[in-house]
Amino acid sequence: MAPAETDIAAYLAFFRSAEALKDTLRNSWTATGRRESTAEHSWRLALMAIALEEALPGIDHARLLRMLVLHDLGEALHGDVPAPLQGPDKTAEERADLQSLLAPLPEAAANRLLALWDEYNSLATPEARIAKGLDRLETVLQHVQGANPPDFDYAFNLGYGRRHSAAHPLIEALRAPVDEETAQLAARSTAERDET
Repeated sequence: MAPAETDIAAYLAFFRSAEALKDTLRNSWTATGRRESTAEHSWRLALMAIALEEALPGIDHARLLRMLVLHDLGEALHGDVPAPLQGPDKTAEERADLQSLLAPLPEAAANRLLALWDEYNSLATPEARIAKGLDRLETVLQHVQGANPPDFDYAFNLGYGRRHSAAHPLIEALRAPVDEETAQLAARSTAERDET
């Protein structure tokens, strides 16, 4: 069944608003030294889930992918706040921004997407816990892979999101070598600062 003409306009309005995520920059740099966008972060998260599908039996992979694509969409309005600077109202503010972005959609679609976002943030399901763990893993991986500025705080990443990545043995195992690399970068960064 084809959507009504008003629904077509609603979907297009939502897609146009969501485009802002492509220009929402994170506190992460690519290997070439360019700031990473939130959309790029979400893309690699989705790619990670696709690649890990056989290693995550019993997981609803379609649901997991939906969460990963959606989890940071609210940042399209007011940007990404680096983890060390996040206040206690960050989740509520991001949810309100997401609701604003979803407003043009038909009610059923908006409610479905908001419910997925709530599921992710409440860690209510195995898919949500894996999504959160992958989100933390992707972030620390980008931080060791990126051409970061000289004052980048690698040491912060050693504790960042650890409880989320430790919630699944596969994600914990994937994070272990990244943490080793992070520790080496933190030590090197500290030594370089001490020399100056």
